[in-house]
Amino acid sequence: MSRADDIFISNCKEIIKYGVWDTDAQVRPRWEDGTPAHTVKKFGIVNRYNLQEEFPIQTIRRCAFKSCVDEILWIWQKKSNNVHDLHSHIWDSWADETGSIGKAYGYQLAKKSIYNEGEFDQVDRVLYDLKHNPASRRIMTNLYNFEDLHEMHLYPCAYSMTFNVSGDTLNAILNQRSNDMLTANNWNVVQYAVLLIMIAQVSGFKAGELVHVIADAHLYDRHLPIVREIIENQPKPAPRLIVDTGITNFYDFTVDSFRLENYEYTPLTAKIPVAI
Repeated sequence: MSRADDIFISNCKEIIKYGVWDTDAQVRPRWEDGTPAHTVKKFGIVNRYNLQEEFPIQTIRRCAFKSCVDEILWIWQKKSNNVHDLHSHIWDSWADETGSIGKAYGYQLAKKSIYNEGEFDQVDRVLYDLKHNPASRRIMTNLYNFEDLHEMHLYPCAYSMTFNVSGDTLNAILNQRSNDMLTANNWNVVQYAVLLIMIAQVSGFKAGELVHVIADAHLYDRHLPIVREIIENQPKPAPRLIVDTGITNFYDFTVDSFRLENYEYTPLTAKIPVAI
């Protein structure tokens, strides 16, 4: 069984059995027909993925691996906030007529600050510190910039990464304020596992553990039948991630630098509605 499957099934069963409904609350998200999109949630879920054991992608349903990688490169490498730089359409609902999602995600990573060593954006600062000061306990990024929130079309969900070196291994913590478990949970895990692998490789480390901290882990009301179907699927072994090990510059990675070997999964026939 894929470890990602095991964790997801356990999370969903716990949310369904012990979660708290927001049915009586005023909620922001709406379904396409205008109906309020209510959720059942669990507060404070922490999941750990050891990337030296297996790549954490689900097999009980298909994860669109190439699109996951494309989006993480859009945010962290291109540092873009415009959907015209992205090959999928997952952000279209939050983009304006120019394609911008406001001062969110890649925009925040691209903002530069002055340090004693020079001027860096957030990504380049991480890369610099891992090369020159790997023992630092201050190697992190933060997308939740309060002064710009009013100009973001969607507040960052996965908002912070903290990197930590232990010996020859790079570990990281992904902090997420909110996680739509059906549409985004494994998507985010796959993305940030790839990101950790990328940054470890160009910094001369082994990729170790990804710890995923979720404040509000929720299932939407209209997603419950699909979730119940998915978690009854028979898990398969995790595939192997193949990475172009010749890349030593973070900005040289492309979607084609990664591929999955022996990825078997159960197809999902149901169309997943997305709350906006």
